Amino acid sequence: MGQLVYSAITSLDGYIEDREGSFTWGMPDDDVHSFINNLERSIGTYLYGRKIYEVMKSWEPLFGQPDQTRVARDYAAIWHMAQKVVFSRTLENADTARTRMERSFDPEAIRAMKAHAEEDLSIGGAELATAAFDAGLVDQIHLFLSPIVTGGGKAAMPNVPATRLELLDQHVFGNGVVHLHYRVQN
Repeated sequence: MGQLVYSAITSLDGYIEDREGSFTWGMPDDDVHSFINNLERSIGTYLYGRKIYEVMKSWEPLFGQPDQTRVARDYAAIWHMAQKVVFSRTLENADTARTRMERSFDPEAIRAMKAHAEEDLSIGGAELATAAFDAGLVDQIHLFLSPIVTGGGKAAMPNVPATRLELLDQHVFGNGVVHLHYRVQN
């Protein structure tokens, strides 16, 4: 059975985008990116909302490109080889490998995916993650807190119901980023 993992790079005050919709302040350096790559190796399927898919699909053309840094080549390969499910009512089709479209988020279908998965699943996009939290589907959370306060923007976990967490791990990087790994206590 696979675990459903929610990961996000956030500001210290809990935003994945600032008020202008930018997230460039959260771009990981090679040390953080390498750590993320190691976490992502256990992911067999990415579940995305349309917006996060459109950001993440920029990794597709980087697959197999020798002119990229080692950590970028590594992540491009991890991302390319994973299955991807995009939940969107507006996107007509997906233009990346191993990707299928779904028009709506069905918690029971995700529960079945988890039950039959040999690898973990990752959910991306704050609104989609909120739906998964509401349905009791999220098993683990990885937050990467960036050393910045944005003062507003798009919350990493908007309207998530009260949820008890167990801290499993923490790591502080030289650039001030702090990784927190939690298990959701159901």
